[in-house]
Amino acid sequence: MQEIIDAIMNPQLLATMLAAVAAFATVLSVAMPLLQKDRLSQRMKVMAVERDKMRSQRLQELAVRDRQASQARLRQTPKGYMQQIVDRFDLRAQFDNEEVRNKLKTAGLRGQAPLVAYIFFRVAMPPIVFLVALFYIFVVLKLQYPPMIKFLMGVCAGVIGFYLPNIFIENLAQKRQKSIRQAFPDSLDMLLICVQSGMSVEAAFGKVAKEITSQSLELGEELALTTAELSYLSERRAAFENLGKRTGIPGVKAVATALIQAERYGTPVGHALRVMAKENRDIRMGEAEKKAAALPPKLTVPMIIFFLPVLFLVILGPAAIRYFGYS
Repeated sequence: MQEIIDAIMNPQLLATMLAAVAAFATVLSVAMPLLQKDRLSQRMKVMAVERDKMRSQRLQELAVRDRQASQARLRQTPKGYMQQIVDRFDLRAQFDNEEVRNKLKTAGLRGQAPLVAYIFFRVAMPPIVFLVALFYIFVVLKLQYPPMIKFLMGVCAGVIGFYLPNIFIENLAQKRQKSIRQAFPDSLDMLLICVQSGMSVEAAFGKVAKEITSQSLELGEELALTTAELSYLSERRAAFENLGKRTGIPGVKAVATALIQAERYGTPVGHALRVMAKENRDIRMGEAEKKAAALPPKLTVPMIIFFLPVLFLVILGPAAIRYFGYS
């Protein structure tokens, strides 16, 4: 044992061992960077692959949007004869104004084609309805009235035809507003969740626009358009104001005003969205309660017409049969 200790404590052996350890450490320090994997380059490769995937997905989405936009342009291209008539008689000066454009936007009609078609039909519908009414009165009905009375009836029909485009636009706007109004509280809840999770307002609008489309295509379209306006307009408040103008719904206008004030004064957007979501849910519940309260008066007339005669027949029928049988 003493010999082993003496051999280990030998200065030459210790020097040799220390030199070997130093040489090994030197080789290891030089070789470790070469043997170690480049995590940065590996991470960059992974990010490059993900970026390529996202780029290809984005290109596919853009291609689909371009295809849809081209189809929409083909559908929204004004008819040649409509454009010629509008330009020849300079009808834009009489009918084209900001109120008409806002009315068409509320109905979901954007671009020059709906405007040209609206102006054309405002001018073309009165004579068309007038001629159809005259044909129907003189040929089909053959009413026993003097010709002047029949002609005045046709004139009245032509006057009604002048307002038919407005009635059509109003019906479209009401249907669109109904769809937006029903889905808007749910979209506010999703906006609140997205904002509280750390997403920006633009990203939140884009995400909600995709998710709410299955419930309301009109609201998804408006939110997607607002997302685009938030990206390229110089003032963000203009995008929110345009959202309120396009929809024409007081609840949406109130939310747009709240978002504008939140960005102007630095108040939390999540708090404003939470308050407005609660108010819009209360508004929707109030409308449902109003419809439920109006149901009994609406059922009164059908019950009187259809239920009471049957009820009297069931109650008085056996007595009448027995009476007439005995007599």
